[in-house]
Amino acid sequence: MKKILLLSDTHGYIDDQILKFVKQVDEVWHVGDIGSFEVVDALKKLKPLRAVYGNIDDSIMRAEFPLDNKFTIEKIAVWMTHIGGYPHNYNPRVKSALAANPPKLFITGHSHILKVMFDKKLNMLHMNPGAAGKYGFHTVRTMLRFEINEDNITNLEIIELEKRS
Repeated sequence: MKKILLLSDTHGYIDDQILKFVKQVDEVWHVGDIGSFEVVDALKKLKPLRAVYGNIDDSIMRAEFPLDNKFTIEKIAVWMTHIGGYPHNYNPRVKSALAANPPKLFITGHSHILKVMFDKKLNMLHMNPGAAGKYGFHTVRTMLRFEINEDNITNLEIIELEKRS
């Protein structure tokens, strides 16, 4: 079993509220718009990090992390990408690949809107953790925490941090 903290769109911001939750999991997954290596270093100092770059990330960040991160954990096939869309409205770049070989878990960021949806057509779960940083239009900073046990995704929790000031 693995406990996962899923975050996105930190835009260079990391604080003790985020790090408190990092300490409670086995791995951290960041779905792009990381914004600075301060964020990467703070996360990696505490837990293993899987990440993708986002549209605001510079060439150095893009050299460190891929556009798409596809992997299997326990028995769950995962595809992480920053700009991927949502069920019934996937980004054209990923749409045909998703249809041809859907993972069990498809994770995106970018929108700053927390959404968890099941795509019945592709039989896969879609997650977007919203935005954990302070930059953007969102009013509440959010993350997701969940567990992966063999081929099950369980104990999904929405984490709401303070309202942005």
